[in-house]
Amino acid sequence: MAGKAPMERHQSIDAQLRLLAPGKVSEDDKLVEYDALLVDRFLDILQDLHGPHLREFVQECYELSAEYENDRDEARLGELGRKLTSLPPGDSIVVASSFSHMLNLANLAEEVQIAHRRRIKLKRGDFADEASAPTESDIEETLKRLVSQLGKSREEVFDALKNQTVDLVFTAHPTQSVRRSLLQKHGRIRNCLRQLYAKDITADDKQELDEALQREIQAAFRTDEIRRTPPTPQDEMRAGMSYFHETIWKGVPKFLRRIDTALKNIGINERLPYNAPLIQFSSWMGGDRDGNPRVTPEVTRDVCLLARMMAANLYFSQIEDLMFELSMWRCSDELRIRADELHRSSKRAAKHYIEFWKQVPPNEPYRVILGDVRDKLYYTRERSRHLLTTGISEIPEDATFTNVEQFLEPLELCYRSLCACGDKPIADGSLLDFLRQVSTFGLALVKLDIRQESDRHTDVLDSITTHLGIGSYAEWSEEKRQDWLLSELRGKRPLFGSDLPLTEETADVLGTFHVLAELPADCFGAYIISMATAPSDVLAVELLQRECHVKQPLRVVPLFEKLADLEAAPAAVARLFSIDWYMNRINGKQEVMIGYSDSGKDAGRLSAAWQMYKAQEELIKVAKHYGVKLTMFHGRGGTVGRGA
Repeated sequence: MAGKAPMERHQSIDAQLRLLAPGKVSEDDKLVEYDALLVDRFLDILQDLHGPHLREFVQECYELSAEYENDRDEARLGELGRKLTSLPPGDSIVVASSFSHMLNLANLAEEVQIAHRRRIKLKRGDFADEASAPTESDIEETLKRLVSQLGKSREEVFDALKNQTVDLVFTAHPTQSVRRSLLQKHGRIRNCLRQLYAKDITADDKQELDEALQREIQAAFRTDEIRRTPPTPQDEMRAGMSYFHETIWKGVPKFLRRIDTALKNIGINERLPYNAPLIQFSSWMGGDRDGNPRVTPEVTRDVCLLARMMAANLYFSQIEDLMFELSMWRCSDELRIRADELHRSSKRAAKHYIEFWKQVPPNEPYRVILGDVRDKLYYTRERSRHLLTTGISEIPEDATFTNVEQFLEPLELCYRSLCACGDKPIADGSLLDFLRQVSTFGLALVKLDIRQESDRHTDVLDSITTHLGIGSYAEWSEEKRQDWLLSELRGKRPLFGSDLPLTEETADVLGTFHVLAELPADCFGAYIISMATAPSDVLAVELLQRECHVKQPLRVVPLFEKLADLEAAPAAVARLFSIDWYMNRINGKQEVMIGYSDSGKDAGRLSAAWQMYKAQEELIKVAKHYGVKLTMFHGRGGTVGRGA
């Protein structure tokens, strides 16, 4: 065993299979090299930190495991067991941690190989040999298939892209078990590995990258893999927001630009409009009361203000780059007039800025406009920070952006002016990317969904009806509940005052509605009612929104989860659509959420999947009958749905 070459000695299972069948491995497959390099570097680190005896022990265990995987000889398994049980406790922890780390490294090697193979295939334009061609193909390949194989016209494809929306919802469940500290180190290991195998790498570059790779592998090994304290809802929100900061923020304009290129290559010489709602993001982090009892009205307020502060900060970090880029003097009369007005009204220096801290001269009109945008972003960020930390801010609201239309207007003015002056290629650069970010993320970064269980609303309304002396709402029939709710919704009188006696639970529910009324409407997405069973569940939320003075009521989404609720869902939605008041309220649009997790627990996965399919078919028929556009929210919860 000691005489084996290093590359054959310790490999991931995937790498070993490649060595066993070299004829099946394409010439661009680098997994064996990637895997061997990472494992060799790690074993060197293990030897430096814990001595040669542990390195040899880990290698021997690795080889015994690989041999058992190959021949299933029970004697090898017994030998492996005896070796592991003979270890002292301290060494056992190191060995277990070593194998965990080596598995992570094997996964990283495979991820880099997948990306490498994908780049090669993109260059060749070849996906024919892929069993998973639909998922391997790029955007352009997909659009070409729509035109050539499915007979869609180019205009139909373009119109569909302009009018569809994919809403990606970040769940509140902390399913990402790997700490952010490790995720970042793993990302740097991937980058080092990718650069090490670049064709134009120099000897010095290779040496420096090799040192960086060893440093990151050692840092990951020396980092605790386990969170030692449970995350708060605010922690969950900050962890979720890190994906925006590190990936999604810059990834969205890059993705939309790739769609532009794909459209051009199928004969559409027009870019996707920057305000086309192709992608949007929502979140349950800090809004999901049903999934996390520690989510309070204060938590909801905190995460909304935190997201607004982060959004303003991300925009602010890019605005000076845009000011540097738009240095031209030629502009439209419309923009010139605005720039002159702003220049006359702003003559003071701003020493808290790094660049453009003195007054921008009038012969740089785009910078004058963007300088005003920068000022408002600065005050928007600072006001959110003050409200988050102290609950009050001396910064007046009119010095900030209060809605996305205010933010977009000066940027659109710059875009129109550049196009009118023959500078469309410049307009379609960083300015277009920035416009797309504003259209996608708005001022709130993500829209927070609120989720609450239907029984909690019933408790609040029961407190109200009992206080008013008209009976117990909880004991009323569905028909009586609907009649009372509709009579109140059609009237204008206040339903309750400050003298309403509240329990801790009912105060929490009403406190949430007061937060919805307090914060800007663009902070929020849907109000989801879990364990919804009847129309009164939806009407109850509509009434509570009105009574708590929510200026722009959230769309109310019933969530059908249990098997019996899924079976009854089409009839419940049909009854809801038969109410004139409700049809006037929804303006022809309704969203319904289907729960995968609880239905699977309730009925078993196969039975639940069949019932969900039938429920969706029936719900679509009901929506068509009433002329309502139905949106299905697929709540793929549960360990299987989340890939655990």
